[in-house]
Parts: sequence; C-alpha cells; structure tokens
Amino acid sequence: MSDRAHLDLIALGSTAGAEEIKDTAVTQPLVVATALLAAGQLAVPPGAAVAGHSVGEIAAAAVAGVLPALDAVDLAAVRGQAMSAACALTPTGMSAIMGGDTATVLSTLEELDLVGANVNGGGQIVAAGSTDALAALAADPPADTRVIPLPVAGAFHTSYMASAEKTVADHVRSITAADPQRPLLTNCDGSVIGGPGSGGTFLQLLVAQVTRPVRWDQCMATLGSLRVTGVLELPPAGTLVGLIKRELKGVATLALKTPQDLEAVAGFFGEHAGMTR
Repeated sequence: MSDRAHLDLIALGSTAGAEEIKDTAVTQPLVVATALLAAGQLAVPPGAAVAGHSVGEIAAAAVAGVLPALDAVDLAAVRGQAMSAACALTPTGMSAIMGGDTATVLSTLEELDLVGANVNGGGQIVAAGSTDALAALAADPPADTRVIPLPVAGAFHTSYMASAEKTVADHVRSITAADPQRPLLTNCDGSVIGGPGSGGTFLQLLVAQVTRPVRWDQCMATLGSLRVTGVLELPPAGTLVGLIKRELKGVATLALKTPQDLEAVAGFFGEHAGMTR
C-alpha cells in the first residue's frame, strides 16, 4: 500500500506525530489504508450494507468490491494531493455548527455564501467557504448554535475544490470498476447503488463528491429504512458511531479502534448486518 500511496504508511500510521499526518495529502490515503487493513481481518456478512463518509467512501467502495484495495489507496492518495493543492489557491476553511434547526442553518450559510459541506445529522453541519465568510458566521451564528472552527486546510466539498475534481476525474479513467457485491450507499443522497454498470456510476459519484456536500444525514436515513440493527465503524473510528447513536436510537454500534476490538466483531456480526466507514 505504501508503494501505491508513495508514502511510508506504516511509519505514518504507527510512529508519526500529529504534525506529520495533518496534511490532507497524507491523511486521506492513511485513513483508507487503515480502514482496509482492518476490513481484511473481518468476515463481513454478505448482505451487510456499506457506507463511507467523505474519503471513507473510497474504502467503502473497496469493501463492496467496486475496486481493489490497492487501487483504493492509490485513488485516495491522488485525491488527497489534489485537494491539498487546491487548498493552497485561496484562503478557505471549515467550521462545525452544533445544534440549531437544519433548514435555518443552511439558509444562513447560503446568505453568507457558505456551503453546508457535511450535513451530518445528529445536530451537526460543517460549513465551508472563504475565511472571511466563516469569520462572519462565527461573529453572528444562527440561533441556538455553537460554531467551532476546524483545523483543516481548506473548504472541502465545495467549488473551491474544482481543480482537485478534475485531477480525480482524470485518474479514475484508469480504474476498471466492478459492480458492488453488497448494498453500497452514496454520500450524494444516501441512496443504494447497485445493478449492472453501477460500479462505474459509483466511481463517477466519488469524483463529483470532491466538490459536492456529504449528505451523511441521508445515509443514516437509508440505514434506518434498511432496518439495520447494528453499525460497525472501521478505524479510525468513533465519529460516525457517535452520529449513529444520536440519530438512530436503538441501533447497536461498535467502533473498531484497536486490534483488541477485533475480539468483539464476530459476536457483533452474528447479531447485526450493518457496517459503515
């Protein structure tokens, strides 16, 4: 995997400090590689639904059989490098908005020329756009909300990433996609992708997702409609199961954070069919 990412992923994932992995050009392939290494240790039930958040969609595509693991890490590296380069073009950023009414928050963002880049559900929306617009948001936040600036390099999932989308689109042309072997959700609108030719469709959605919002709220709604009773999050885990707990009451969760957590997976899969990254 390190060869495909052109990075020492073993060192970066085991001994590197926070400063060494904060660049999105490093973070993205590292996240995908870590998730897929963990997935390789699991006997994922055949009917388990798979979903990913942002770059996690690439790992989800590999778990669903749309592309090989090495191609997924390669794609994540290209995506990360391209998005890092796009971030350097204009001063932009992201801020988490906690609480408030979703429609009101999104309307406020539109007025400020900001984008709800991650509509995460569970009372969380991540705003993205110019640093000046984000400063205006922080100075006058929507009612009943708290605005938290995020330590990211730029406005991911917005038009500011247009150059990165083109780079990813060019790279994807070299990948031969297979149709998913299990239900695979898209961040575009939470729908399940399947049927003949759907692997190629999903790759194109991955390309478009570079500049479009992540609708994790709609992915969770689909998991609910599928009557998923348990959700396992691949590493680096914790954030998504937290959202699941707030949004899908009664759904069991397991965050796979360390090798020691693998002992609990077999029993968890024995009871539940849902899985997400």
